[in-house]
Amino acid sequence: MKNILVVEDEPDIQELLCTYLQDAGYGTTVAGDGVEAMSLFQLQTFDLILLDVMLPKIDGFGVCELIRHQSQVPILMLTALDTEEQQLHGFRLDIDDYVTKPFSMPILLEKIRVILRRSNEPEGENSLHYRDLVMNLNTREVILAGRPLELTAREFELLHTFLSAPGRVFTREMLLAKLWGYDFYGDERVVDSHIKNLRRKLKRDYIETMRGVGYRVAKETR
Repeated sequence: MKNILVVEDEPDIQELLCTYLQDAGYGTTVAGDGVEAMSLFQLQTFDLILLDVMLPKIDGFGVCELIRHQSQVPILMLTALDTEEQQLHGFRLDIDDYVTKPFSMPILLEKIRVILRRSNEPEGENSLHYRDLVMNLNTREVILAGRPLELTAREFELLHTFLSAPGRVFTREMLLAKLWGYDFYGDERVVDSHIKNLRRKLKRDYIETMRGVGYRVAKETR
């Protein structure tokens, strides 16, 4: 059973989320504020964190930043703040996805299912090699120049997509459909934000911008 930490301060929403998640077969643990969330995070292992933005004591962005100093556990944010700047701020903190309130429970459950599947299941062959970078698809470890690289689930899938087809150009629409799902209705710039974070972590010019088209990694020359 996958265990989800639900961080939400409104009792009615807590109850709604836990009921649906438990009916879907997930284990749930609830925190009502940011301090309690961090305390539970230190004591238990979670497969995904469902994190509200507007929280007492420490807000969701603060909780996310603290967690990211220690772990790349998938984080799905819940928020009534649907401005572009708020969403981009979350993606800069390496969250995996957003759901804005009021939200559809079937859509939320589907997003959780997709994130968990992609963060836990190996795909294709056991490893991919590109220059001084190695991706182990079984353990989901990424080694860059001999050192481990910490990526979020979404960043891992983006890098996997590019390295699986060097030279192929992926448009933003293609990446949204592949990694976020065909029913994603968000801003295409969410792709740019994730790629910016990925480039920052790689510290290499691996991902090229094909102006007016999309992104790719160049084929290696032998």
